Amino acid sequence: MAQDELKSAILQRMPALSALRRHYHAHPELSFEERETAAAIATRLRELGLETRDHVGGEGVVGILRGTAGGDGDGRTLMIRADIDALPIEEISDAEYRSQVPGVMHACGHDGHIAIALTLAEILAERRDQLRGNVVFAFQPAEERAAGASKMIDEGALDDPKVDAVIGLHLWATYPVGKIAVQPGAVMASADELFLRVRGKGGHGAVPHEAVDPIVVAAQIVVAAQTLISREVSPFHPAVLTWGAISGGTAFNIIADEVELRGTLRTYDEADRAFLKRRLAELASGIAQGMRAEAEVTVGLGTGACVNDPEITQLVRAAAEATVGRENVPTKDMRLTPSDDMSVFLAAVPGCYFFVGAGNIERGITAPHHNARFDIDEAALAIGVETMARAALAYLSPDQAEG
Repeated sequence: MAQDELKSAILQRMPALSALRRHYHAHPELSFEERETAAAIATRLRELGLETRDHVGGEGVVGILRGTAGGDGDGRTLMIRADIDALPIEEISDAEYRSQVPGVMHACGHDGHIAIALTLAEILAERRDQLRGNVVFAFQPAEERAAGASKMIDEGALDDPKVDAVIGLHLWATYPVGKIAVQPGAVMASADELFLRVRGKGGHGAVPHEAVDPIVVAAQIVVAAQTLISREVSPFHPAVLTWGAISGGTAFNIIADEVELRGTLRTYDEADRAFLKRRLAELASGIAQGMRAEAEVTVGLGTGACVNDPEITQLVRAAAEATVGRENVPTKDMRLTPSDDMSVFLAAVPGCYFFVGAGNIERGITAPHHNARFDIDEAALAIGVETMARAALAYLSPDQAEG
């Protein structure tokens, strides 16, 4: 198949691709509530002739495209993953496709991910005879809560047919459109939600010696905890510890009984992740005891780092270079500290998660992710479809090696 034919077929679909993205942008749904989104996705997959399973891991949808360039059950199975949930943000935009749901918007590009994956399903369905094996499309709910991937896997998303590899993309609005970032190893950090509770002894602010001030204890812990990053983790291993919320107390002249802090811990290395969670609990407890208080650290929502397989990454890099040119697929380190539960799929099977530039300074598309003014340059949509299509066609080519 000539490269120009594929590119031409995708560009011809650009009006429909853009319209699809804008439809989902205007009708966002939060994590665990993606009912209308999932229903529309399932309907479209069935129209394309894919076998479809609904309500996988909540509102997840699985579509199976079986290639015909081989015998029944012959060849490998590639999963294409796309997340579908939105965020609790009130959109600030004059665009005609702005969110129609108060307090909810697609501020992370998932609307584009849906449009890309559905268009890819159409492109590949027309080329079944070029696929030796299967393509499984996983439209995943609840990525913003780091909960959807595990639930989908628990309910069989990687089974029947058994998935051999997975690829996915993230539109990245602070990266220029026309560029693609793809590299092996860790590309997005792990993330753990932290809760630190400090218990003291309440009292009158005028007689602090009769009380145990948990705010002072918490302040000591917050400052000391940064030494875990600067002095107990290798400087060659990046890590981030951020406290984002603190609550406690009722009045200016009352020493509180208790203070609670909420924060996040991010690393690229699983051993660092486990070490820092353990040491934070030890440090907090030790400081609190030394100040006649008590401290307890608990871990809430969490997901591991996204770690790309070298072989699958090379496949995707070749597809990216064929799409935008080698000069637009840089080799410099492009790791990101945000997290994504694509990590769960990548831990289960070899795969690659890559980033498609979607920003455009000249057009004023510069707002970061999770921002009320977030938007994308829709030229990135066609780039995403083409890269994924080339990777899938290469992975499932008729002359591929078995296994």
